Amino acid sequence: MYAIIQTGGKQYKVSPGDQLKIEKIKGEPGDQVELDQILALIAPDDVQLGTPVLENAAVRATLVKTARDRKVIVYKKKRRHGYHKKQGHRQWYSLLKIDSIVMSGAPDVAVASEA
Repeated sequence: MYAIIQTGGKQYKVSPGDQLKIEKIKGEPGDQVELDQILALIAPDDVQLGTPVLENAAVRATLVKTARDRKVIVYKKKRRHGYHKKQGHRQWYSLLKIDSIVMSGAPDVAVASEA
């Protein structure tokens, strides 16, 4: 079973047990997070699509850490004008571990035990 979620202006395909790097959200490491903008829910025997989001559906996750990503270099240059400018940017992100996908009236789909 997996879900298509939307957060931070982007869409992600998530399953229980996945780790996901998203735009920074509030919270401390170890906090439980609930993402409620579920666009689609796909199970082996059922497909549910939202218009635009599914009501009464959520993805529960644990916030692993909040950190800054790799540096992205922005370089601007104008030919034959002696102009060039170099800048760097490091974007904040949050790393989530997906615990379960929840649909009202259905049991939680939890992480398969990893032995």
